[in-house]
Amino acid sequence: MKSTFSYSKNQWGLILGASSGFGAATARELARHGMSIIGVHFDRAAGMPAVEALIGELQGYGVHVRFFNVNASDPQKRAEVLDTMKEEFRSDSTNTIRVLMHSLAFGSLKPLVSPKSGVSLTQAQIEMTMDVMANSLVYWTQAVMERGLMKRGGRIYAMTSSGGHSSLLNYGAVSAAKAALESYIRQISLELGPLGITANTILGGVTDTPALKKIPGAMEMLEVARARNPSMRNCTPEDVAKAIALLAHDDAYFISGNVIRVDGGEDYVQYIGKKSVEKPD
Repeated sequence: MKSTFSYSKNQWGLILGASSGFGAATARELARHGMSIIGVHFDRAAGMPAVEALIGELQGYGVHVRFFNVNASDPQKRAEVLDTMKEEFRSDSTNTIRVLMHSLAFGSLKPLVSPKSGVSLTQAQIEMTMDVMANSLVYWTQAVMERGLMKRGGRIYAMTSSGGHSSLLNYGAVSAAKAALESYIRQISLELGPLGITANTILGGVTDTPALKKIPGAMEMLEVARARNPSMRNCTPEDVAKAIALLAHDDAYFISGNVIRVDGGEDYVQYIGKKSVEKPD
């Protein structure tokens, strides 16, 4: 399908968590609209064929593609990625990171507190979850801005979930990280607003992704979400990707500091039961 709007190859999308789920879908959608892609991912050898296939797909849109298989929470690796891109950007002053998307989903799924020894989350696990899933947004944004890689018109997005404002078994550390992520986005919106850069959190519905599958009871979560969603289906990574591509447009310059729900209305609807709503004929 032909794109109804387009970006320049000198506008880049920096995707943290680019190899699957929301990150991969957003990389595809931005590339489809003409935006070049910097993908940061952390995959073992077994996952690389899928990554290479994604890279080939993105290149098929005629854009520049640079992928880095590194730990996004490693300060040295973060510096290496951005220093590499800064050097590449020198060849053309119009190069800029138009979109920075934080879609890192790596955290510990255990109870915060248990009377049984060795069951509760450890301090290291809580701190790791917060660092990867929340604090890293701040560090990448700092590093991008300090290198002058994002200009007026830049867009910053971070993926949150309904778990950021509700409770789920074994989700305590991740829930706290999502709540922190939303707070960081509000603060970044405040601090970068005078520079013409916006920041928003994207709240997708319960989506069948590799990250969701790591949560106990994931299939039941999908079933419940589908039953309560007014659209009568689950959210997909492509739903979120299309919204991000649209929000990156120049005309979205005054949308900032928000939690934007891209879930078909799922988050605000309580469980209604499978037979409460019938599909129209």
